[in-house]
Amino acid sequence: MSKNVVLAMRLLVAGLIFSLSTPSLSTARTASPDFVELAKKLKPTVVNIRTAKVIKQRPHQQHPRMQSPFDNFFEDFFGQFNGQMPQQRPRREQSLGTGFIISTDGYILTNNHVVSGADEVMVKLSDGREIKGEIKGADEKLDLALIKVSDKEAFHAVDLGDSDILDVGEWVMAIGNPFGLSQTVTAGIVSAKGRVIGNGPYDDFIQTDASINPGNSGGPLFNADGKVIGINTAIIAGGQGIGFAIPVNMAKSIISQLRDTGKVTRGYLGIRFQPLTADLAKSFGMKSDKGTLIANVEKDTPADKAGLKAGDVITEYDGKTINESNELPRYVAVTPIDKKVPVVVFRDGKKLEFSVIIAKLKGDNSVSATNGENESDKLGITVQQLTSELASHLNIKDSKGGLVITEVKQGSSAEEAGTVSGSIIIEINGQRPESLEKYVSVVSGVKKGDIVRLLLKRPDGSIHYVALKSE
Repeated sequence: MSKNVVLAMRLLVAGLIFSLSTPSLSTARTASPDFVELAKKLKPTVVNIRTAKVIKQRPHQQHPRMQSPFDNFFEDFFGQFNGQMPQQRPRREQSLGTGFIISTDGYILTNNHVVSGADEVMVKLSDGREIKGEIKGADEKLDLALIKVSDKEAFHAVDLGDSDILDVGEWVMAIGNPFGLSQTVTAGIVSAKGRVIGNGPYDDFIQTDASINPGNSGGPLFNADGKVIGINTAIIAGGQGIGFAIPVNMAKSIISQLRDTGKVTRGYLGIRFQPLTADLAKSFGMKSDKGTLIANVEKDTPADKAGLKAGDVITEYDGKTINESNELPRYVAVTPIDKKVPVVVFRDGKKLEFSVIIAKLKGDNSVSATNGENESDKLGITVQQLTSELASHLNIKDSKGGLVITEVKQGSSAEEAGTVSGSIIIEINGQRPESLEKYVSVVSGVKKGDIVRLLLKRPDGSIHYVALKSE
């Protein structure tokens, strides 16, 4: 036997031994869980929720047909008929949703939009029993509600998992009441994390391709271990395989408040913030665009008292690194009232640390200048001195002077950044342009391709930073 053949055989044997002793990564990570056993075990913890409310219609007016975008599909059958009743009698509106039992004494978690405004809440268990439920508390901002049912026997309850350690690609299973079809089981994977879909100020959704339909709202999203890692909440109209769930860790932070007080108290920092883009980060001299940019600090607030300023970039809050701007409001919201929190900011090329005492969130409850116009062309905007006449023409209430953007060049970086005419310039590259001459002086020193940072007060009163690239 030749040396080459012997060598080849040795390599083959070595490879076989290695493959037998080393588990396949793809097999270990993608092995499907036993959905049959999971479904048998978890179905008793999931309930169907039926709500009803009486809609009082105004005399001689046809009541517009209103419905939840997710669950109130009964209106498709009864709403149009009732809306055409000539005598405008009060009508009974019904909707269906899902919930899951989180304690053996009968506390149930669901979506707020499932039970909001309901006069009656009925909970149907997996064994067919139907029990009247009581709404113990609700949080509109997170779209969560807590219901209580009572019975002689203890209830089957779920285990709450840890949504922070959830990975994209993990297997998940949903149980719910889609289109009134009770105890429906669907499965899929985690498609994405941290989705912001415009549902509220604390958006941080888990996206899944497990089939989610109207009636699934408020139902549990389980991981392969049978623990709840999300609350199914939203779908995209016309979309397939795109469902969204609230991470269970966000629910954990408010369940005790809903149970004890019926409402949620949140922390308050007192800033207006905006995303930190790569161009804005560059204009501040930062190497990374991770953090939250403070656009405005409200007077006499925790942030103001601690010394935070507009233009600061918050990079850490209470020991947590801020990677995305939308993370900050979630961190602040769950901070205990009166807690002293360390906040790290980037200011003037340095990292500074401040101590902020978090408060309780309330309500949870021109003379046209040719030179100026020519220089402003570099940024794609036309700037003029604000006079009372110009303020009246642009419908600006604050006419105390200053500089105003009167035109935004189409296709410019200013337009791409969302700059709008009628915006008052508060700062340019950190300097306050008291006059048009001062503004022109700053812009004249800008070279092509440079990033210019503007702090603007928009016509709607909001204060916002924009980063414009010089042309």
